[in-house]
Amino acid sequence: MTEKLFEQDSLLKECDATVVSCEPQGDKYSVVLDRTVIFPEGGGQLSDQGKINDAIVSHASTKNDVVYHLTNQPFTPGAHVHVTLDWPIRLDRMQQHTGEHMLSYAFWKSCGANNIGFHMNETMVTIDLDKEVTREEVAKAELMANEEIWQDKPIRIDYMPDTEVAKLPMRKKNEKIHGMLRIVSIENGDICTCCGTHPHSTGMIGLIKVLRFEKHKGGVRVEFNCGARALKDMQLRTDTLEDTSNMLSVKVEDVPEAVKKLKAEITELVAKNKEKTLEMFKLQMPEILAQAPVNKDGNKVVFVTEECDAKDVKALMQLLSGQENTLIAIVAHSGERLIYQFALGKNAKGNCRTYCQLANELFGGKGGGNETFAQGGCNFFASWREKSNELKEKLA
Repeated sequence: MTEKLFEQDSLLKECDATVVSCEPQGDKYSVVLDRTVIFPEGGGQLSDQGKINDAIVSHASTKNDVVYHLTNQPFTPGAHVHVTLDWPIRLDRMQQHTGEHMLSYAFWKSCGANNIGFHMNETMVTIDLDKEVTREEVAKAELMANEEIWQDKPIRIDYMPDTEVAKLPMRKKNEKIHGMLRIVSIENGDICTCCGTHPHSTGMIGLIKVLRFEKHKGGVRVEFNCGARALKDMQLRTDTLEDTSNMLSVKVEDVPEAVKKLKAEITELVAKNKEKTLEMFKLQMPEILAQAPVNKDGNKVVFVTEECDAKDVKALMQLLSGQENTLIAIVAHSGERLIYQFALGKNAKGNCRTYCQLANELFGGKGGGNETFAQGGCNFFASWREKSNELKEKLA
């Protein structure tokens, strides 16, 4: 059994310990100490990191009350060592985990939404609520959680039997857990069972900021960050918004309306460009058909390469496929994708499925269809026009 010093004092950053065992684990080592300040992953909270002497501890896990430290160096059992916690990482873990407690409590208290799922990784935290909530309700819960930070409420850690825990006004009760339980309590706030590390008061959380929320399995998934993560994220968003306002030559508060106007203008220009493109092809149709080579099946081969989206490809195909004894092949660059389509005009002979398979091989894409129409696509690559010319030669 490992003495878990972090359970008694989450602000303790180092300790002396004795090596109990050390076993190889791949290219690293699993080290057990008689005591540690390094929290092992559990209860939804990520593992601490740190050092044992000069060896790096990249992860810690626990089994049967024993903490296993994953290190890049071996140790001799019985050796006396010094354990040092990576404090910025510990602080981040505590800010995210305690912030989750507080935001979950705020949703429960303000609008009766229960947290039924929690996930934390290196960049963000999410909670899943059992009911849908409005933007106003999210803002209300966010403000309530931050008000608890500003009050710098004390956070207590207590141990009590499950019979006593059942009497507490907890937002989330688990009747399957028995024995002596670890209770994390925020003064006049959230109370829940938890094995994670938490600061001595809510002030250390610093800030809770909801980033987005969306419908999820009949409820809502809320993504947020706390503390230093939230500050960094807000700095990035502020810089991005400021840069955007400068590019649009408008005030920050006018950016949404300016973007809306710009989007409308782009939509109008795209529509006009599409119309002009189709008009151009209509005018050029006689010349295109006159110059089109005839393949072995007796079809005129109209091969088009364009920079356009899927809707434009569809419109162009409808225009061209009305021609007699014609094979139409279109290869289009659309954003990060290449789109290719094949169609047979009236009375034309051939197999578009075969043509599409040929394009799949040349472009490294996927697609299919039937004898009269087939389509496919692949990720964009710089030499797509050269490959298109190869395809054109094989079809002619």
